[in-house]
Amino acid sequence: MKRKDFIQLSAMGLGALVLPNFSAFGTPVDPSRFLNDGMDVKLKKQLADVALNTARSKGATYADVRIGRYLNQFVVTREARVQNVANAESFGVGIRVIANGCWGFAATNTVTKEAIAKAAERAVAVAKANSRVTTTPVQLAPQKGYGEVSWKTPIVQSAFTIPVKDKVDLLLNVNSIAMKGGANFVNSAILAINEQKYFASTDGSYIDQDIHRLFPTFTVTKIDRASGKFETRKSLSSPVGMGYEYLTPTADNKVGGVVTRYKDRYDMLEDVKNATADVDQKLKAKSVEPGKYDLVLDPSHLWLTIHESVAHPTELDRVLGYEANYAGTSFLTLDKWKSRNFQFGSKLVNVVADKLQPGSLGAVGYDDEGVQCGQWDLIKDGVLVNYQAIRDQAHIIGLDHSQGCCYAQSWADVQFQRMPNVSLQPGKEKLSVDDMIKNVEKGIYIIGDGSFSIDQQRYNFQFGGQTFYEIKDGKIAGMLKDVAYQANTQEFWNSCTAIADKSDYRLGGAFNDGKGQPGQSNAVSHGSSTTRFNGVNVINTARKI
Repeated sequence: MKRKDFIQLSAMGLGALVLPNFSAFGTPVDPSRFLNDGMDVKLKKQLADVALNTARSKGATYADVRIGRYLNQFVVTREARVQNVANAESFGVGIRVIANGCWGFAATNTVTKEAIAKAAERAVAVAKANSRVTTTPVQLAPQKGYGEVSWKTPIVQSAFTIPVKDKVDLLLNVNSIAMKGGANFVNSAILAINEQKYFASTDGSYIDQDIHRLFPTFTVTKIDRASGKFETRKSLSSPVGMGYEYLTPTADNKVGGVVTRYKDRYDMLEDVKNATADVDQKLKAKSVEPGKYDLVLDPSHLWLTIHESVAHPTELDRVLGYEANYAGTSFLTLDKWKSRNFQFGSKLVNVVADKLQPGSLGAVGYDDEGVQCGQWDLIKDGVLVNYQAIRDQAHIIGLDHSQGCCYAQSWADVQFQRMPNVSLQPGKEKLSVDDMIKNVEKGIYIIGDGSFSIDQQRYNFQFGGQTFYEIKDGKIAGMLKDVAYQANTQEFWNSCTAIADKSDYRLGGAFNDGKGQPGQSNAVSHGSSTTRFNGVNVINTARKI
């Protein structure tokens, strides 16, 4: 591979890690500003009341206001140099109202009483203009006011208190280990986000939240000079709803096996050493023979399959056809849910939506329309039992309350239905990964997420991975490459025959799940234990038809 081709591919790969329109997330600032506490909560309440009272006086029957301060830090290195350090702060107010039965929204980054009052007036004017072409008024599920409450991500140390130099040193150390191990290229990054959100509504809620997320990651590449082919391995880290303590692992956070994986904490230096060795094996690995295999999927891989084939299809707006951006609508139509017997998966498959899961990316106390968050079943004993809905959708599926999964990526964006954490529940019987593998005659053990493709109803899909291990007669028989599996969602989840118990349960996740038009980004986690699927079709991605 030519260097310029590699650089182009690397840029594309790294770009996939970056939040969409990162520059739109704020104004570049000195990182010392991140240590500033921001606006006092009493002043936020006064400003919120200006918005709510103005909206009411102009004819709104409902109003909510979000005063948001968003801090983003992005440190990127490649080999022995720093490629980019971006520190951004965004601060402003978004106001949403219902007037004449229609939604209206306006936002401003001038955070004064006068500007907020004007924005509230503008939001009501937008709603009234919308009402001229709307035939069905908004039907909002009732929501009690909570008064003045607060919630904070339970972190040990904010990532923003760590000097940029320390992060750079860590990443350059990661790169150095890879280069000493024979890597041709390596890039690494740490992304940190802090959302300071104040929500108030005419329901009587004043909610102050402080939300933290962190994502350390790298990609190691080696080239086989003889063939010109190359292989890569990404980090096995998970983006998390935690502070910088995520990067302080102990022995208890390590999961042994063919390669070390991580639970609750992450050892970036150890993982890059393992990744560099893995790439050597990948270059020498046997190309897979296409056919039917029993797949044993590690949580570091399965989270993405859950995300694409379970979490997105159970979004009610996709089911209804209201949302079709980023891979379409959903095959899980209302008739399947109403039947109460649509067998989405085998009886082992239990999938739960959870906005409170500790350490997860989606964990908050309250969503962006003031609903206290919780947990509910989506798939119960293999049967589709529920969707993901917000206040103006709840009545469609007979709910008298919202499920609390409304979110906006910033104060300047309208909140709408976004995916909560969606996770496969662990098996109820004691079962280790080794016990699972020893019962597989012909299979493949997949670790880490890779490429994916899914159709416009989220029904037919294909997934790759990071590393693939052949299983023969109950034992690991070496590494494979060029592996991807294809299935349709219902057949795949009905082929689930074993799930390891809760001792193996881990979280994966997406830092930048896209949805909507204009597009917005959401961060969400998906948990599982190692899971087996029998008789799945595997293709060889290196072969041409």
